[in-house]
Amino acid sequence: MTIADFTPSMILAILPEILLLLLAVVILAADLILPKGRRGILGWLGAAGLAAILVAALFFSRPEAEQGLIFGGMLRHDWLAFTFKVVFLFSGAVACLLSLGVKEVHDRGEYYALLVFSTLGMTLMASAADLIMLYLSIESTSIPLYVLAGFIKRDEKSTESGMKYFLFGALTSTVMLYGFSLLYGFAGETNLYRLASIYQTGQLSPVVLVGTALLVLVGFGFKVAAVPFHFWTPDVYEGAPTPITAFVSTASKAAGFAVLLRVMLAVFPTIATEWTGMLAGLATATMTLGNLLAIWQKNIKRLLAYSSIAHAGYAIIGVVALSQFGAASTVFYLAAYVVTNLAAFAVVILFARSAGSEEIADYAGLSRRAPGLALVLMVAFLSLAGMPPLAGFVAKFYVFAAAVRSGWIWLAFVGVLNAIVGLYYYMTVLKVVYLYRSDHEGERIVVPGSYALALAVCVVAILVIGTFSAPWLEWAMATAGSLF
Repeated sequence: MTIADFTPSMILAILPEILLLLLAVVILAADLILPKGRRGILGWLGAAGLAAILVAALFFSRPEAEQGLIFGGMLRHDWLAFTFKVVFLFSGAVACLLSLGVKEVHDRGEYYALLVFSTLGMTLMASAADLIMLYLSIESTSIPLYVLAGFIKRDEKSTESGMKYFLFGALTSTVMLYGFSLLYGFAGETNLYRLASIYQTGQLSPVVLVGTALLVLVGFGFKVAAVPFHFWTPDVYEGAPTPITAFVSTASKAAGFAVLLRVMLAVFPTIATEWTGMLAGLATATMTLGNLLAIWQKNIKRLLAYSSIAHAGYAIIGVVALSQFGAASTVFYLAAYVVTNLAAFAVVILFARSAGSEEIADYAGLSRRAPGLALVLMVAFLSLAGMPPLAGFVAKFYVFAAAVRSGWIWLAFVGVLNAIVGLYYYMTVLKVVYLYRSDHEGERIVVPGSYALALAVCVVAILVIGTFSAPWLEWAMATAGSLF
């Protein structure tokens, strides 16, 4: 590429990426300039910067009628990329706000810079239209997250989570890269869309393509925490700084689904019957194992980890449907899940900071210590359980409806049964919050301004997405339309 290739439309298409790089540099510079006592402002700088980039993307980076390849064919500017960029930027901004209450990280410039760099990698993941760019963007996302998961060096659980995350990530990345090398070797091409046209000629055996798809799915399964690639999730969620746990469980999972949707629908349409069958089995195992193991958890972060695994299974159902409505239901589900899970983790951080515990039993009496926080936790958990009129209910309805429309009635039935199981353990936590009593009920929990802002935004989003779902579904349909 030459300078002449950077047209105004291309610059606007990659404007979020340019601004994210600048924001990371600004944060690092501010960390060097500001005196130690003033570095608490870095979290606000990161949150405000990400929010400003989100607004800029909404105004200037919306896809035009002509959606296509840019940056020498390495990236694709379409509604899928744009929608997921909005999700990543929102998640990053909220994660910065939640980090302000964590004393080990709130004044560390490198912490916020790594978070921004990881967000940059995610935006590139959503846009990647080439195997090389896809792999580089996945690693640009993952490596900062490995460091952030183990950021609290004095905490053994944090360092353990960082190491486990790295080891599992390196292994699955290796298998996925081998799959990428086979895709290139069979076609002599790295562009996803040109790969698809080559494979559609039928010159390659479906058996070989299915084997390659399996290798690629290993990496994607790790990113979305699907069974059997979920082993890292509980330990990493428990040990990592809670704002990073929230970020990994939302933005990183959404990035994995963005790549899963684009690659499977673009590269492997000729073996759609085979890989949808594989994903149906994967969704069933993921939902069932995640929900069953969540029942026995005593630590709320581990419970949310297994809950996250189960929700990955629900989202996969939309991919299995193999239709525009199915892909749209997955996008809608991820948007609802992101705002809901961020709200839940915000409450977990505030409670842990006050009570010094993440055990579910210690949440007894929370409704009397902090009625507002208990209410937010109830809204978040009922949304995760799929209760109307909250966002989680509409999201589950759409993915199950997509499965039924495409003939996957048994899969929708399994999803409904799992949703019932999920309701049980969410209500178990709420029972402790509202019905059990504690000796610490006189101790009030203070909610800082950054958390109040994050909680308010997430709760409003949960209610708005649930009660006024039509505009969001229309957006999701436009996003899915770029895949078909």
